[in-house]
Amino acid sequence: MRQARVKATMMAVVITMATLSLGASPAGADPTAFVDSDTESAGYAPVDRPGPALEVPAAKLAASVECTASATRATREVALFVPGTTLTPDEFAWNWFNALDDLGFPYCAVTLPDNAMTDAQVSAEYVVYAIRHVNRISGRKVDILGHSQGGTEPRFALRFWPDLRQMVDEYIAFGATNHGSPLIHALCPPALGCAPALHQQLPNSSYIKAMNSRQETFPGISYTNIYTRTDEFVQPNLDDTGTSSLQGGGGRITNVAIQDVCPTDLAGEHIAIGTYDPVAYALALDALTHDGPANPVRIAPSTCSRTFMPGVNPVTFATNLAALDATIARELALHPRVQREPAAKPYVFAD
Repeated sequence: MRQARVKATMMAVVITMATLSLGASPAGADPTAFVDSDTESAGYAPVDRPGPALEVPAAKLAASVECTASATRATREVALFVPGTTLTPDEFAWNWFNALDDLGFPYCAVTLPDNAMTDAQVSAEYVVYAIRHVNRISGRKVDILGHSQGGTEPRFALRFWPDLRQMVDEYIAFGATNHGSPLIHALCPPALGCAPALHQQLPNSSYIKAMNSRQETFPGISYTNIYTRTDEFVQPNLDDTGTSSLQGGGGRITNVAIQDVCPTDLAGEHIAIGTYDPVAYALALDALTHDGPANPVRIAPSTCSRTFMPGVNPVTFATNLAALDATIARELALHPRVQREPAAKPYVFAD
């Protein structure tokens, strides 16, 4: 049974130890703080104001995107993968990329600067470039798949670069910190600080407020937010009012927990949901292969009895997961820390 699967990752261990040692509590965890009021949104840029010029050098942006050969003049929409905090597209190499290779689906991935630990506003420029690039070479709309912070970068890009909205068909996120997570306080003790991108994923950070200002979704895009109620990193996520879920704005939305499909599933955790969880995969693939967002009703009950998503090799699973955990632990331990989040870019505000 999936409930018996060993699910403790280095991320879970690091967070648990930090929480215990710091006495951290989910301060600011009030879900009502996730709702952006009209008064707060009024200070942000209109949703239809053209986006700013990209500040990252063009050569760096171009080097950040890698695609399968089939992404050029593609015969179907291309999947664009955006990694989470501390990670690179390698997190998808032993699972999703294998699965899409077997299906014959074209895909691309974008490498964010400093393993997505630096200013998320800078990382968003890489996603802006990636969406434009993939749309241009494929001649088709783009299907975005992002894990954790990788779910916020595309939304920040869509919010402040409106030309992207006509280029995107599907937005699929796994355990996204769309409204921040109070558990990140455990990684950001006042005496030490933390990486810029972690500051920006705290509830009510300037980055989170700007990303969610005025409206959270846009017409013409289908949004599938996949989360787990047992996420040890991204909380609160007990229902569709939690941090990962999106509400209103114009896009078609499915906010779905893996427990909505498999009610007794207690094995889902933060790393698994973006890398090897079979229910998360089934929901994402449903969105990729149907018009509109995922529909949990279409997921076969047999999915609940599986241990891994397609593409994962059971023989090499432990080694692959250990390498992922090592990367997470290294970045959390060694990345330079700052005392506060980077200042919001001028373009996020109304004139």
